[in-house]
Amino acid sequence: MAIQILMPALSPTMEEGTLAKWLVKEGDTVESGDIMAEIETDKATMEFEAVDEGVIGKILIAEGTAGVKVNDPIAVLLEDGEDTSAADNVKSTPAPKADKKPADEKSDAPKEASAPKKTEAPKSAPSANKGDRVFATPLARRIAADKGIDLKSIDGSGPKGRIVKADVENAKPGAATAPSASAGLAQSPSSDQVKAMYQDREFEEVTLDGMRKTIAARLTEAKQTVPHFYLRRSIQLDKLLSTRGEINAGLAESGVKLSVNDFIIKACAKALQDVPDANVVWADDRILKLNASDVAVAVAIEGGLFTPVIRDSDTKTLSTISAEMKDLASRARDRKLAPHEYQGGSFAISNLGMMGIENFDAVINPPHGSILAVGAGMKKPVVGDDGSVSVATVMSVTLSVDHRAIDGALGATFLDAIVRYLENPLTIFA
Repeated sequence: MAIQILMPALSPTMEEGTLAKWLVKEGDTVESGDIMAEIETDKATMEFEAVDEGVIGKILIAEGTAGVKVNDPIAVLLEDGEDTSAADNVKSTPAPKADKKPADEKSDAPKEASAPKKTEAPKSAPSANKGDRVFATPLARRIAADKGIDLKSIDGSGPKGRIVKADVENAKPGAATAPSASAGLAQSPSSDQVKAMYQDREFEEVTLDGMRKTIAARLTEAKQTVPHFYLRRSIQLDKLLSTRGEINAGLAESGVKLSVNDFIIKACAKALQDVPDANVVWADDRILKLNASDVAVAVAIEGGLFTPVIRDSDTKTLSTISAEMKDLASRARDRKLAPHEYQGGSFAISNLGMMGIENFDAVINPPHGSILAVGAGMKKPVVGDDGSVSVATVMSVTLSVDHRAIDGALGATFLDAIVRYLENPLTIFA
């Protein structure tokens, strides 16, 4: 029986993608594990492997097509002995829903090739949404708030009864719960309204790609829902620059060259260990305190940015951090990172100092508890404890903090630890 090949979900947040390139054509034979297509998500271009073996009977979605929804049919796979007429019969057939028929009832609907089958929880298992706490994805919560739906009235179909997008979309609007995060906020003008403002001026209209849409949505959500506060410090870098120079001279033959940013990553990782209450993420109705120092670093790419994560940064050497950061940054610019390489962490670093920016405030990347904005090192006059004036290389940093997860005094203690490591770089190796 012909098999539908469905648009896969290649990351936890993916809802649609662009079918960038087909690597097979109609009539080709594929086996499980063969690469069939390249698919662009909101963050990366990833390869899509065949799950079943067979012959490509029909390609339903042309390469280059954007906005293809997850689980939409994109091609048809013919099994042994079938001809192309079998593919024609399933061209417009929607993806089957596993929970509509009993397991022992036969169905003529085509089989799925890429979406995993849904396993129904045992009837005796208690619902995850019984009691005061409601388990739901962030997207489901936003849709429920917009539609005025009480999540407690919905039975979730996700893992362990978690409420997902489809559950809320299929529910009937009821009494509204708490007002949505955007309630009472001024509405942004529509694209048509904005274009009308500039109708007497020449302009180029640039369509947003998936990455830019995601960045816009996440930053808007962050600024509207995360209560930021900001802590600022100046750091004298002369000892660090001297230490870095000596280390790089000793590593010259090995080809390793440490950057100031490598020292900053390591210093922040050590500080997260020294102040573990700052090594946290916000999880809706609770705080998760991480054991390891997983530090995310913002990397600018054409059309957006990535925040690849250096995991276990506190246990890695500076040379290991340097090599890993160079590899992640290179693959980020080529959009070749896997989701697990840019998701996670509790804290991030955004360094615009290398671009000459003296200081700035960074936006927290939810669910992180904080982010450090790093400015350029500048020659400035410094007054010593004895009143003498000298010239030093001074770098300005700003720690943006989620006040729900980290209080002011705790944030100040965390930032002080970062400053101490950077102004006394030898302690990084202790």
